[in-house]
Formats: sequence, structure tokens, C-alpha cells
Amino acid sequence: MTTELEDLRDALLRVIESSPAGRQRVTEVMARSLVPGLFETWMQPQKGGNWAALQTSSLEQLRRYDQGVFADLQAVAAEQDSVPRQTGTASGVAAGGSRSIAAGGDIGVAITGDFATHVAGDHIDFRDATFHDQVIGVQHVRNTYENRSGVPHPVVEDWPSAKDVEPLAHGVRPTRRVQGLPLLPPYVWRDADGAVRAAVEQAGAGGGLVVVLGEPFAGKTRTALETVAEVLPGARVFAPARGEDLRALPAVLRGRPDSFVLWLDDLDTHLGDGLEPRLLAQLTGQGVAVLATLREDAYDDCRNTPRGRVLDLAHMVELPREWSEAERERAGTTGDARMTEAARCSGAEGIAAYLSVGPLLWEEWQRARRADRHPRGHALVRAAIDLARCGLQGPVSLDLLVTVHEAYDGVAGMERESVDDALLWAAEKRHGALRMLRRSGARMWEAAPYLVETAAQDASCPAVDASVWRWALEAARGDAAYDFEVVARRAGEVFRSAADAGDSRAMFDLGLLAESLGRDGETEGWFWRAAEAGQTEAAGRLGRLFVERGEAKDAEPFLEAAAEAGDAGAAALLGKVLLERAGQWLRAGAAGHDLEAHHLLGDLYFAGGDDDGAWDQYVAAATAGRAEVAISFARWHMVHNERETAKVWLQRAADAGSESGGRSVEARLGQA
Repeated sequence: MTTELEDLRDALLRVIESSPAGRQRVTEVMARSLVPGLFETWMQPQKGGNWAALQTSSLEQLRRYDQGVFADLQAVAAEQDSVPRQTGTASGVAAGGSRSIAAGGDIGVAITGDFATHVAGDHIDFRDATFHDQVIGVQHVRNTYENRSGVPHPVVEDWPSAKDVEPLAHGVRPTRRVQGLPLLPPYVWRDADGAVRAAVEQAGAGGGLVVVLGEPFAGKTRTALETVAEVLPGARVFAPARGEDLRALPAVLRGRPDSFVLWLDDLDTHLGDGLEPRLLAQLTGQGVAVLATLREDAYDDCRNTPRGRVLDLAHMVELPREWSEAERERAGTTGDARMTEAARCSGAEGIAAYLSVGPLLWEEWQRARRADRHPRGHALVRAAIDLARCGLQGPVSLDLLVTVHEAYDGVAGMERESVDDALLWAAEKRHGALRMLRRSGARMWEAAPYLVETAAQDASCPAVDASVWRWALEAARGDAAYDFEVVARRAGEVFRSAADAGDSRAMFDLGLLAESLGRDGETEGWFWRAAEAGQTEAAGRLGRLFVERGEAKDAEPFLEAAAEAGDAGAAALLGKVLLERAGQWLRAGAAGHDLEAHHLLGDLYFAGGDDDGAWDQYVAAATAGRAEVAISFARWHMVHNERETAKVWLQRAADAGSESGGRSVEARLGQA
């Protein structure tokens, strides 16, 4: 086997050395192979090293891994060996004497002494020659532009046609996956598409470079690929790797009847050793359409540099990142939920950036929850997202964000990051297009619409906590900037679902919500259900409702339950209710001439500021002989600054053995 490979190696070397045409023939065959270093091993061997062994080894790799190219090289070698070798002088030029010159075609040789050569075309073969003196050989080989390093190794037949190009494999950014929808939303006609189409048609007819220029994520790649698929559907598209040397491409395409498109997404990565004016001229001469995209910042960077000179030959078409109203209207009628959402929610960043940068923003926010990243920033963004999901459309106050985000459970590492640092991180513009939080005024912030919409649709995203709904309701109730009815409706749906599942707090929340909306019937019903389920706060609210309605007796058990649970307001109200009931029963006792009832009813009136009523009850009690009423009479007179009379009544109380009147009259009057 080794002998066979060595024979093939020698035959190929003879082809390469025979003429520029022979060298080009071998180059074109080897260019189709992906065996690394093949071109350099055969076409650019350096001094030193066992290049014959390396060439033989490369043939072994071809036979093992690229049998098609290996078979084509065997055919090229066989054609060369079928040409008979010639002997004698090169191209009929005789060499004689001590100093003679023999020249053939592109090869000139100066020879001293007698020699014998084999000549094949313009090749002088010295391998069988005999030399008797010093020999100096000078060879000039007509070089071609394509015979340089880095030759691309594409198989032209494997290039897809423009109509079959896969956008995601050729630079189009993915958007959010939606079950039942294709990976990419339908293409929407851009206002600049007419200009792009005209430029591509011209390049398809006679070759040339078309560059779609714009800001990052303006939709340049999708626009260019959609246009070439429509204008040149049958053209074969070659998309080289970034930085790939394209200088052998004209040789690969020479003589082929097909039409070709060279696709260079992010053109700046292909300039210099890739695309430059001479190569573009060759490709244009062969009718190749070169279609590229270029960011505006990259254009500025390379425009006045040597590698950017090819831009002088380009047909530039600008594609704005911000979409016009007409473009948004077209996007909204595609029937694709992603396009409809983007048309409605995207701002100056444009629909393409919303669709392509949005998923990157979501992923970064999700990863930020880790303790070693930005947990407080994640929590603040989550608070803004959750409040927006509740219906607080537009900016929300920083104070509300801080309150909400601190209530989230299980957020580790927040102490490592201050609120200010977290806001700086969240407000940083990603990919020059989107921020997680947008500032509005001094202390107002708004979540990126993409994050809000995705959170609402992502089943893995936690539901908004009930406490957040309560804060949202409070904010909407007190700020006309928000639509309270919208927030209330959404909150009601969430609370009702939880209440149906037996959540007593949700029942209470529904009662509060109904109360704020003036729905009295619903209010009492939900408070009653919550109270029966053990919600003592609901019991207190229900008791208040009964009191307001004049049903104090019915309110007592609910107020008592709330008071026992620590509701001070319920306790005070219960005391008031019980005090009123005490007055009712004391009046009944007084009507039956009970002396203690007269006395206590007088105290009740006196405490309530009814001095006349109190006097009447005290007189009734004293007249009937109740001695204990003396101390109450004394207080009545002291309040009215009748000190002498008060002194008399205090003395009577003391004489009657009253514990309150047992102290000296002077001391009692001194206190007064």
C-alpha cells in the first residue's frame, strides 16, 4: 500500500510541476477536502522536514476519510501519466558547450555541462539527467491569486439553495418558544425591503456586494435572508466561517453554470484576509452576489481602515431598528402571538430586538437569583414584574418595590448587594437594546414588558403572592395613575380560586375587595365564610358591620373572638356595645325602682356627660335611702365646683362607712 501511495504522490507532484494549469487542477480537487493542512502540505512546503512523508501521509488520510477527493486525485494522476515523456532539449532549445541555456515555456534553466532531460509540456524533468559540472536552475511559475493558504474546503454541491437556507443556522436569533408555533415567527415586510430587493436583484444579475446596515438586533439578518430566498431562490449559498480565508473561492466557482451567493453575516468579521477589493472584483466578474450584514458601530470602526476599503464597492441599504407604525400594524396581523405581543409591547428597541434580545434578558434574570450573582437585583425585578402582572401598568415607586421584594421567601445572599447596586445592575442596557428595569423619574421604576409578558405565560414562573396582590390593590386604590378596576378584577379572580380551595385568608381578601367596591352583600358573605373558617380578622370586620347596621347583639360573638385574638379595635368596640347594653338593662332596673340600678345608671349618665340625667338618678337613689350614692353626689358637685356641697356629701359617705369616703374630706377636696 505504501508503494501505491508513493507512486500517487510522485504522479501528483509531476502534475503540479508540469504547468500552472496542472497545479490549478490539483488545487481545485484538494479544495473540496476537509483534511486539515492538505493545501499547505502540497502547495507550500517549507525548507527542511520530510515533506515527501507528510504528503504520503495526507494521501493515506484522504483514502480513509475522503474517498471522493482521493478518487479524483487518482484520476488526475492517471491523466498525467498517460502523456508520454519526451527526451532531449527543452522545447527544442539545445544546450551545448561549457555554458548552455535550455528554456521551456514558463521554465528557464541554465546548465553547465552535458545533460539529458525528460520534458513534458513546459516541464523539464531532471530526475534522469546526468550532470558533469555545476548546475544552476531558475524557475518561474505563473502564480494565481487563489493559490494561497487558507483555501476554503466546501463541497459546492452541498451548499443549500437560497430558498432552503435555514435562518437559525445562518445568523437569525431565536425567539421565545411557544407550543404549537414554529421556531421563528412569520416574516413581516419592512419598509426598507423594497430597496434591499432591488439591490439583491442587481447583484444577482451581474454580481456585486450588497450590505444591509443597521444597529444590533434591527432584523438585518432575517431581512437579507428572506430577500435572497425570494429574489434568487435557486442560487447556491455559501456561508463561510468567520475569519475564513476566501481567496481560493473564485477558483472553486470558476466555470460552474450555477448562480451563487456568498453570505457574510457580520461583514466586519470577514474583512481583511477574507473579503477585500481584488477578491470582490473576481467574484463580481464571475457573477457572484455577495450579501452581507453590518452593524453601524462596526461600520464606523472599519470604514477608514485598510480592511474596510471593500465598503467603497458596496451597495448599502439601511434598516432602522425602531419599527414604523405601518410595520407594527403588519406585525399585528400575522396571527402569531409573539408578533402581536411584540407589536403591542416593544418600544424604541423595535420588534426584532424585542423578540431576539428578550429571551436573553429572561435567561439572565433567571440566573441572577443565585446567591453569588444578583439575588437582590433579581428580587427587585421580580417585584416590578409581579406588580405589573397585578395590573399596575407603568412605573411603580421604589418604596413599593423595596417593600414587596423584602417579603419574598428563600432569597439567599441579598445582604451582599445594596438596593442601589441592585438597581444599577437591573438598569444596565443589555445588547444595546433592553433593560430589566427602566427608570421613570427620580424614584419610579418599570419592568421590561418582555419580562412581564413571559412571566405571565411561563408555567414555571411562581404565581404572584397574595401579599403582592394586597399591596397592588392598596396602591391602585390610592393612585389615579393606575386602573383600580383592572387590578380589582384580576385580584378577585386570584382570591376566588384560592377561596374555592379553602383558603380562609383569600375569603377575607374577597370580603375586603367587595367592601372597597361597595358590594355589601358579597362583603358580609365572604367575611362570614372567613370567620367560620377561623379568620379572626374577618370576625372583627363582620362584627363591625353588624354594629353599623344596628345589630349590636349579633356583633358581640364576632367582636369577642377578634378581641381575644388581639384586635384592640374590636375590643374597644365590644366594650362600647356592652356599655350600651348595660345602660339598657340599668334603665329597666331603674324603672322597677331598683336603688342600685338608679345609682349605676346615674354613674353611666355622668360618665357620658349627661349631668342632668345623672342628677335625677342620684336623687332617686338617695331619696329611696341608698347611702352609697353620697360619693357619686360629691363627685357631681366637685365637677361643678360646688366644693362646700361636695364636702357635705363626702362627709356623709364617710359617716356611712363608704370606702371611697373613708379618707378625710380635706384630702378628697384637695384632689378635686
